Amino acid sequence: MLSRAIRSFVVLCLIGALSACGAGLGSLGRIGPAASQEEGSGAPGKNLPQDEANETGSTIWDAFRSSNSEASIKVNRYIWQAALDVLSFMPLESVDPFSGVIVFGYGNPPGSSKVYRATVYVKDPALDARSLNVALAGRAGPVAPETQRAVEDAILNRARQMRIADSRY
Repeated sequence: MLSRAIRSFVVLCLIGALSACGAGLGSLGRIGPAASQEEGSGAPGKNLPQDEANETGSTIWDAFRSSNSEASIKVNRYIWQAALDVLSFMPLESVDPFSGVIVFGYGNPPGSSKVYRATVYVKDPALDARSLNVALAGRAGPVAPETQRAVEDAILNRARQMRIADSRY
């Protein structure tokens, strides 16, 4: 099992390293039409990162520089951390802060013999019940709606406690 995880990690690292190759010096990872000349300079192939903001084409690095709302993370940090705290008895399988999804593996809650897994979706930056969606399942399938609602309430209560504690400082 461990060697499988190590192999998967190595493969992902190689894919990441190889994805940077082959872009060519002239394109520098451009998305869309690549300009072969800088506007007004007449210098062919000169595509410097500071000049890219003035051109119509965009690069992958624009996602990190951009200040528009589509590129920013849209999750409530208190709900995010509260979900990790409340469901800490479950192992993490996947975490994606850009889409707001946390996937937990099977785990036993303290004091229970039942096994559950959960998927948490934080869909809004507001500290609100509408910002949180929890899908909870056992080995036999989905759990009762009351159980799922109780987990959502526990996460929201913990998030509110964390916000109140932050506002005191």
